[in-house]
Amino acid sequence: MTTGTAHGTTSASLAALAADRATGALSGERGVFYLVSGRIVHVESALTPGLRALLTHSGAVAADGWWEAVARDGARHRVGHRLVDSGRVSAGALEVCHLGALFDAAYFALAHDTRPHRFRPGAAHWLGTVRSVPVDAVVRESRRRRTLLERIWPDPAVDVAPLARAPGAGAAELPVRRGRILEQVDGVRTAADIAAALACRTYHTLVELRRLAAGGLVTTASPRPAPPPAPGGPDPCGTAWDDPDTALLRRLRDALEAL
Repeated sequence: MTTGTAHGTTSASLAALAADRATGALSGERGVFYLVSGRIVHVESALTPGLRALLTHSGAVAADGWWEAVARDGARHRVGHRLVDSGRVSAGALEVCHLGALFDAAYFALAHDTRPHRFRPGAAHWLGTVRSVPVDAVVRESRRRRTLLERIWPDPAVDVAPLARAPGAGAAELPVRRGRILEQVDGVRTAADIAAALACRTYHTLVELRRLAAGGLVTTASPRPAPPPAPGGPDPCGTAWDDPDTALLRRLRDALEAL
C-alpha cells in the first residue's frame, strides 16, 4: 500500500490513511503512528518517555509486572489488556496515561510535518489497542500544543537542543515543578533527557522549560540529536497522570466513548 507515503506531509498521509480505514504503522522523521481501521491507537517517539516509563517510574505499575505482561502477551499485541486483566492497573488509569503518552509522542512526530518515510500495512504495536483516537483529533491537539508553546517562548530549539542555565539562575523562588526541572538543566541534557530523568511527561516539561527560557533562566546550547529517553527514578511530579492536561485527556476519552 502506498497511500501512507503518497502525500507531502505526515499529517496529510495520516488523513489519507484515515479515509482508507487503514491498519498499519506510518513511520516519520521523529515518530511512528500505529493505526487500526484508520484510527490512531499508539504513537512512539524517541523524544518522549513512553507508556512503560510513565507507568513504572510513577509506581502505578511495578516493573516486574510490566515485563511479565510483555513476556506473556507482547507477541499477541495484548500487553494493555494483560495489565488490566491482571489487576496491575485500572482500565481508566491506563487509558488516561496512554492518551498522555500518545499525544506527547504525536506532538514531536508532527512538530516538523515532513514527508513520512514509509507505511507498513498490517503492522501492530505490542501494547495492543488501549484507546483509539481519530486522526484529526491528534493533529488538532498537536497544533494546539505547538501554538501554546510558541506563545510562551517562540524558539522551538528549546524542545530538542541541549539546555544550559543562565548565570545565577536558581530554583529557590520558582514553583516546585519548574524548580525541579531547572535543577536538571546542565548544558548537556535536552528536554527529553530531563523528562526521562524526572519520569514526567515531555510536553509539560517543555511548557516549564519555555517559561524558564522566557524568564531568561535557560538558554539553548548547540543542537544535537536527542538519544532515546533513559530510565528515570521515582516520579517527583506525582503520579503519571497528575498534571494540568488531565481534565483535557478525560474529556477526550469521554468524547471518544460517546462516538
